[in-house]
Amino acid sequence: MKIILTLLLSLSCQLVLAACSDEQVFADNTFPELTIETSLGNVVIELDRNRAPITVNHFLQLVKGKAYDNNLFHRVVADYVIQAGAYKADLSDVKSCGTIYNESGNGLSNDRGTIAMARYDDPHSASNSFYINVKDNHNLNPNKKSWGYTVFGYVVSGMDVVDQIAQVKTAFNKELDAENVPVEPVKIISVRMN
Repeated sequence: MKIILTLLLSLSCQLVLAACSDEQVFADNTFPELTIETSLGNVVIELDRNRAPITVNHFLQLVKGKAYDNNLFHRVVADYVIQAGAYKADLSDVKSCGTIYNESGNGLSNDRGTIAMARYDDPHSASNSFYINVKDNHNLNPNKKSWGYTVFGYVVSGMDVVDQIAQVKTAFNKELDAENVPVEPVKIISVRMN
């Protein structure tokens, strides 16, 4: 009995991973549009709640809580991705409110200009870090061997800003113990609903 209970508990935890809360943010907006104000210009994104409802709601909860305000683009790889959402401008961690179920099998592809959730090796470990694809990155899509990474929206305008960010000089950052960190910080000032 104890083994069955443990298995059921484990299975339920895997199926419903903790999100910020159960509250639906801007529930009446199927394709919410947001502006990411950066230190190099604005990027407007549209999210797809139909294809990635869990991910979009989680992202919007973080936006509502201002988790992405005063953030850094902490990983920039030219001709690949620009990534943000993990660190504040002072290099402190962005407070996470749980991880979410991987929705990568939703039919959206990691094409140039799409926005997706970053994660660790665990396919259901996405929390607050996200990236924008600078080129078509089909290696990040789900396949027979990998869950892939959840695409949940795309850039409506400001791809020139994304491309500009992708070309900044990067180096190893000792404080973050990470490669590909912009030498001159590129900041997210705010993320707001349009």
